[in-house]
Amino acid sequence: MKPIVLIVNENIRLKEIGFEHLRPIFNTIDAEREYLGKWLPFVELTKDISFTNQFIENYLNSDKVNLTFAITYQKQFAGLIGLKDTDQDNKKTEIGYWISERFQGKGIITYSCKTLIDYIFNTKEINRIQIKAATKNLKSRTIPERLGFTLEGIERDGELHSYGFVDLAIYGLLKRELLSH
Repeated sequence: MKPIVLIVNENIRLKEIGFEHLRPIFNTIDAEREYLGKWLPFVELTKDISFTNQFIENYLNSDKVNLTFAITYQKQFAGLIGLKDTDQDNKKTEIGYWISERFQGKGIITYSCKTLIDYIFNTKEINRIQIKAATKNLKSRTIPERLGFTLEGIERDGELHSYGFVDLAIYGLLKRELLSH
C-alpha cells in the first residue's frame, strides 16, 4: 500500500514514515539530544538506531490507526507529526509532534498540524482532536493556541521524564468548532 502524502504548502510535505526515514529520524535525535530531550521522554531511550528501526517496523506492521508522518521542509527531514491514543469508539485522537531545532520558528508545525487536522476531520470519523504539551513548554503550547484549540485543563504529573514528572496542558478541538470558523 502506498504511503499517504499530504502537501502542506510549496515547502512542507508530510509523508507516512517508512524505512527511508530511519537515518534522518535517528540522526536528528542523536544530534539534538539535549534540545529534544528536554520535552520528549523517548529521546533518552533512543540510544542507537535499532530503537528507531523498531519504531518504524512497529508502525509499518500496525493497523495504522495512529498515523505517523515525516515532515520535510524544502526536501529536508525536519521532524515527525502523527496521531496517538486514537479511540475510534469515542471518535477522538491526539496529535503529537517534534521538530529539529534548526527548523524552529518557520511555522512548520503550525502548518503541518492544520493540514493534519483538516485531513483527520475530512477523511476519518473523528470528532475530537487533542494536543498535550508540558505546561512549561511555551513554544509547543502556542501551536494549539494559534489553531483555535481550547485549553481544557492541566493533567498533573501527566508525563514522566528522566528528571521527574511534568504537568501537561490539554487542548481540545471539536469538528463542529473547526467548521464554525
